[in-house]
Amino acid sequence: MFRSRATKEEKAAVADKAQLTDSKQIRDPQAPKGRPTPKRSEAQSQRRSVANTPTSRKEASKRQRDERRAALDRQRQALAGGDERYLPARDKGPVRKFARDFIDSRFNVAEFFLPMAVVILVLSMVRVGALQSIALLLWLVVIVLIVLDAIVNGVRLRKQLIERFPDHNRRGAVGYALMRSLQMRRLRLPKPQVKRGERP
Repeated sequence: MFRSRATKEEKAAVADKAQLTDSKQIRDPQAPKGRPTPKRSEAQSQRRSVANTPTSRKEASKRQRDERRAALDRQRQALAGGDERYLPARDKGPVRKFARDFIDSRFNVAEFFLPMAVVILVLSMVRVGALQSIALLLWLVVIVLIVLDAIVNGVRLRKQLIERFPDHNRRGAVGYALMRSLQMRRLRLPKPQVKRGERP
């Protein structure tokens, strides 16, 4: 009996509090909003983005696929043209660009490895003892030249990176450049932006 009256009074108190909070939430039209009014173009773009949100899972996956394809196309064009904005993360930044230009501006022994390997293989397949021994010797000479060239290029590049980019993250740039030197010039991506003999 007492319990039911108490619950009625509690319900009435809760209802009064709810009315008070609702009345507090009604904003005075003359009071400041606390944020600037958005421009018409911003408001329209927000409305468009809300209108363009996919309604089903199938539409969402189709839109993600289209966006991924567009991003890959932009990345492919950037690799061909050297546009820094759309390059992959491993190719971005001034340090990586300098490392690419350093390798592209000179002749590297390693880039001629594939044609030399074909010649050596042909020589080794000929059943003449003298030619096979020459092919074996050529293998050794090519490998030694590639290793020496890589060491010299790595030391020079590291030195120039320390001089030019003392405050940048240079980690992995020398390895990145040496891997690039193994590729033939016309097959390198991003495409070379400097000519041979040109200072990077």
